[in-house]
Amino acid sequence: MPLPDSAGGVGHSFGLEVDGVVITSITEVNGLKIEQDVIELKENTADGGYSIRKLPGRWKAGECTLTRGLTEDDSFEKWIKNSQIGDQGFRRNGAIIVFDFEGKQIKRYTITNAWPRSLEIGTLKAGDVSVLTEKLVLTYERVEFG
Repeated sequence: MPLPDSAGGVGHSFGLEVDGVVITSITEVNGLKIEQDVIELKENTADGGYSIRKLPGRWKAGECTLTRGLTEDDSFEKWIKNSQIGDQGFRRNGAIIVFDFEGKQIKRYTITNAWPRSLEIGTLKAGDVSVLTEKLVLTYERVEFG
């Protein structure tokens, strides 16, 4: 039985595009989701009963974590430093991009008014042969899939 076309859409690597610049080599993205409030509408029915209808409400802001191997690129560090000093340009629009094994874009998630909440460097341990990573936690006001 052949696999559906969507089965080939496995992400091989990821990128973060901010201000037209794509930061590549992101190995993991966690927590990216669209969420909205639920409004409960409580009503009396014509026969005197009681019902609750649930309606979609406002968008919720979210957070996601991006992980990559530590490199010379200091764009994450500069961005979080700008947010700490209150630089007006620290909120940025951009996208998280999913690439296939050939480096071709297969999916794009647009984020609005994102800023870095934290930057964590992996465990520094002498003699360790594992890849040293950095994790950037992004807070955003909205994400759109598409």
